Amino acid sequence: MKNKIAFRLTLYFSVALVIFSVVIGGVFMMLFKAHTIELQKEEMEKRAITIAETVSNLLDDWGYGTGAGMGMMSGGHAGYMSYLRYIDDIAMSEVWIVDENLELLTGNHMVSGSFNYGDLPEDAESVVEEVFLGNTAFTEGFSKLMDAPTLTVGTPIVLDGVVVGALLLHSPVEGLNDAVRQGFETLAVSVLIALILSVLLSILLAVSFAGPLKKMKNSTLRLAEGDYSAKTGVSQDDEIGELASAIDILSHRLELAGKESENLMKLRNDFVANISHELRTPVTVIRGSLEALCDGVVEDPEKIRDYHKQMLNESISLQRLVNDLLDLTRLQNLDFKLEFKEINLFDILDDAVRSARHMATIKNIDVQFEFDEDSKNISIRGDYGRLRQMMMIILDNAVKFSEENSAVRVILKNKEISIIDNGPGIAQEDLPYIFDRFYKTKSEENMTGTGLGLSIAKQIAERHNIRISARSDRSETEFRLEF
Repeated sequence: MKNKIAFRLTLYFSVALVIFSVVIGGVFMMLFKAHTIELQKEEMEKRAITIAETVSNLLDDWGYGTGAGMGMMSGGHAGYMSYLRYIDDIAMSEVWIVDENLELLTGNHMVSGSFNYGDLPEDAESVVEEVFLGNTAFTEGFSKLMDAPTLTVGTPIVLDGVVVGALLLHSPVEGLNDAVRQGFETLAVSVLIALILSVLLSILLAVSFAGPLKKMKNSTLRLAEGDYSAKTGVSQDDEIGELASAIDILSHRLELAGKESENLMKLRNDFVANISHELRTPVTVIRGSLEALCDGVVEDPEKIRDYHKQMLNESISLQRLVNDLLDLTRLQNLDFKLEFKEINLFDILDDAVRSARHMATIKNIDVQFEFDEDSKNISIRGDYGRLRQMMMIILDNAVKFSEENSAVRVILKNKEISIIDNGPGIAQEDLPYIFDRFYKTKSEENMTGTGLGLSIAKQIAERHNIRISARSDRSETEFRLEF
């Protein structure tokens, strides 16, 4: 059987049902037999009392006193003897009457002389003794006279308040055994049918239970093979449903992780391609210049000086690129610890604005710093040097893209910093990508950039839980920092 869980559930359930049926059947048969015997005893007791009362009335009507003794009736009244002869048929059982002299006075086994207790079932003597004490008594056992297991009930025959005889009513228990056997057969057939139906139901339940597990197994195998789109398709409001839901959540997260891994791979490839491109140009220029100088192609001192200047600029560009790459790599590494401490936000921004003003003097750009008095006391927790670096990157961009004789506004209000310039703006199609590594707009001012500045600024912002955003139109560009 392929579905081992369904097979085991069916087997366990069936075995449990069989054991339960056997135990319940055994208990039922014991109770049924005991109840049947009890009913038989009650019925025999009623008949015995009725017969004893009839005999007592006959004796009283015919005027037989206690002193006469029942033994005298063997040759007495014809009606009494006729009643005794047919008493077995009337009672539908074996009926014996024993007088005070222990003489058997009736029944198909009527004999003269003393009564032989050995002909009766075991404990019959105690029954007779109990009857002559005025009580009704029972006994069960094998009767030699009747050659069968027998149920015996004894009840007193009372005349004038005195027990003058014992009426013994005997009934073979074969009929009881037949009734019990018939009841057992009926119970066995009922239990068998119930077991068959229960086993079929258990198979159905086991299959319905194991079905979702099989679906979950198939889903996990597909996940193991790399198919992260696999879903269980199980929807149940129970523990199995919760497990299936957890597998589906895992599948979704693995799918996202797979897509993220693909994106990282693409980014890695793009990074290598961008690095190669960024390094190729200055290296090629430096190599070409060195080859020209070494081969003596250039002899003019002025041109030689130009070649040296060009190699210096390219070296500076390479150094800037390497430094930016190192900064970006460090910031992206969570193990790289920043020096967090309580600092004044106004002080950082004021420091950055002063430095930006020196850079802006070349283009005669006015860097305006707007703030209110409350802004001077804003305290934050962060790395002073890295936060200043982030602000300098944005201010440098603002100055670089601003026209000569223009202005750059820096606004500090309620833990929000806005840096606004009136440059050519950023195209709407470029805005979503300006914080990506090596992404540069196709403007003349951006030709010398590495494409890493805003990426570094974004990493610094993320390490400080700062929200950085940008908007732009044809009239102005705004970078916003929300602490």
